[in-house]
Amino acid sequence: MTTNDIVQVLIFLAVLLLLVKPVGQYMALVFADTPNKVNRVGRGVENVLYRLAGIRPGDDMGWRRYALTMLLFNVAGLLVVYLLQRVQQWLPFNPQHFPAVSPDSAMNTAISFASNTNWQGYGGESTMSYLTQMLGLAVQNFLSAATGIAVLIAVIRGFTRRSSQSIGNFWVDMTRSTLYILMPLSFVMALLLVSQGVVQNLNGYVDVPLTQHITQVEQVKDAAGNVLKDAAGHDVTKESPMTVQTLPMGPAASQIAIKQLGTNGGGFFNANSAHPYENPTPLSNFIEMLAIFLIPGGLCITFGSMVGDRRQGWAILATMLLIFVPLAFAAVGAEQAGNPALHGLVDQQASTLQSGGNMEGKETRFGIAASGLFTAITTAASCGAVNNAHDSLTPLGGLVPMWLMQLGEVVFGGVGSGLYGMLAFAVVAVFIAGLMVGRTPEYLGKKIEAHEMKMASLAVLIPCALVVICTAIAVMSPAGVAGIANPGAHGFSEMLYAVTSAANNNGSAFGGLSANTPFWNVLLGVCMFFARFLLAIAMLAMAGSLAAKRHVPPSGGTLPTHTPLFVTLLACVVIVVGALTFLPALALGPIAEYLMSGH
Repeated sequence: MTTNDIVQVLIFLAVLLLLVKPVGQYMALVFADTPNKVNRVGRGVENVLYRLAGIRPGDDMGWRRYALTMLLFNVAGLLVVYLLQRVQQWLPFNPQHFPAVSPDSAMNTAISFASNTNWQGYGGESTMSYLTQMLGLAVQNFLSAATGIAVLIAVIRGFTRRSSQSIGNFWVDMTRSTLYILMPLSFVMALLLVSQGVVQNLNGYVDVPLTQHITQVEQVKDAAGNVLKDAAGHDVTKESPMTVQTLPMGPAASQIAIKQLGTNGGGFFNANSAHPYENPTPLSNFIEMLAIFLIPGGLCITFGSMVGDRRQGWAILATMLLIFVPLAFAAVGAEQAGNPALHGLVDQQASTLQSGGNMEGKETRFGIAASGLFTAITTAASCGAVNNAHDSLTPLGGLVPMWLMQLGEVVFGGVGSGLYGMLAFAVVAVFIAGLMVGRTPEYLGKKIEAHEMKMASLAVLIPCALVVICTAIAVMSPAGVAGIANPGAHGFSEMLYAVTSAANNNGSAFGGLSANTPFWNVLLGVCMFFARFLLAIAMLAMAGSLAAKRHVPPSGGTLPTHTPLFVTLLACVVIVVGALTFLPALALGPIAEYLMSGH
C-alpha cells in the first residue's frame, strides 16, 4: 500500500468517528419516551400524521402485533412498487416512453427495494420512468430504511423494559425514523450532491453532438425483428455513423441521498455510483462513503444511550471497527498490488504493466484507494452501491467484499438491521462465555435463556443457510449456470457473490453474470424476502421475551460487556461463524482464482 492509500482510509475513519457521537445522541433523543428539544420541534407535524392515518401513538404493541404490522406494511409497499412497474407506460413523468417492466423483473425489483436490498437486474436509465423511480423506488428507500431502524429500536426496548408485554408502536417508530432522521439528512445531502454536479430535474434525455464522429456496426433485421443471414449463414451487418450521444437526465440527487443514508444502494443509473451524474467528484465520493456509515455507526451510540450505559454502544462500535479496518486495508492493498499474473509479464518483458496497481474497472477520478475503500464500505454496510466494477477486482480484492457480506452484514450493516444482527451475535457470545464459566449468561441485565438463544441462532443462521442452499441450487440448475460469462473459479465467484448479496440484503453485484432472467429473478427474490423479514421477526420475538423479564443486577460473576475482552470475544464469534460456514465455498471461488493467478 502507498502512503496515499493509508492517509485516505485514516481520514475517512477520523471524520466518521467525529460524526457518529452527535448523530447517535440526536437519534437517542428522537426515540426517547419523554418529550425533549428534538421531538418537541416536530410534534405538531407528527400528531397531524397520526390523525390522518388513524394511529394512536400511545398504543403499545406486543412483539407479535409489532412483527405482523411491520410485515404487512412492507408487503403492501412491495405490491405498490410491482404495480407501478407494470403500468408505468400509461402513467405521467415518462418522457422516454418506457414500456412496462417484465413480471419477473418487476417482482424481483419490488422485493429488492422493500427489503432494503436494492439488487438491480435492469438499467435504470433504460427501464424505469421518473414516476417509478420517485414514487416507487425512492419512497421504498425511505420506508425500508425506516423499517430497519424501527425494528432495532424495538429490540433495544426489549433490553430496557422490565416485566413488560410491549416493545413500542411500529407506526410511531416508523414516523420518527422518517420525519426526524432520514428526511432532514437526505435533504442536506441532496443539496451537497447537487453542488457537486449530480443531476436533479424532470427533463427529457438530451442529445448532444459528438466532437468526434464514430461508426457503429449493427445487425440488419427484417420486419419481424429477426437477424438477416447472408449466403454463407453469417449475420448481415451495416455500418451506422453516430453523430450524437444521448445524456440521461432525471431526479437523481434526491434518490442518491437516501440510497446512501438508508444503506439501500440502488442506483438511479445503471452504473450506480460510478456514473458521473451520480458521483461526479472525489468530494461527492467521500460524502457518499460517509453517508453509508453515518447512521449505522451513530445507532451504536444511540444503543448505548438508550440502555443507560454508553460504554455498551462504544463496545459494539469498536467490534465493528476491529473487523472492518483490517479488511478495508486488505481490499485497498490487494488492488494496489495489482494482478499477479501481469507481474510475471513485467519480469519477462521488463515493462511497467500495472505499476500503479489494478485500475481495471475503476474510475480515474477516484483512483484505487477511494475505489477499494468504497468497495469495503458498501459491502460492510449492506448498502450495495458501487463506484467501480467488482468483477474486475483482483481475486483477494473480490474476496474481501464477498466475505464482509457473508459475515451477516453486521459490520455496520444496514441502518438498524446491522446493529440488531450484531446484537444477535452478542447474545451468542455471552452464551458461549456463560458455558465457559458454568454460569447462566446475562446481557444488559437480562438472563439469556433457551428462547433467546433459539431466536439469536435463527437470526445468525438464516442468511448463512440461504446463501449455501441457493448457491447450490444455482450451480446444479442449467438455468443458473447459463448466465455465467466466465467459466471456472471466477464464474463460481460471480454466482456465489450474487446469492450472498441477495441473502444478506446488500444488493451489490459482482458483474459478469446475466441475472435478469426468470430463474435468477425468482431465486434472488426468495433470498431477499426471507433474509430480511424472517431475521427481523426472530429479533422481535427475542425482544418480546426479553422485555417480559425482570432486570438482574450485576454481580461478581457477571461478564462485563463493555471491555476489550468482550469486544475481542464478540469479533471472534462473528469471524468464526463466517469462516466455518463459507470457507469451503470461498476456496472454490476467489481463493482458487488467487492460487491460479501465479501464487
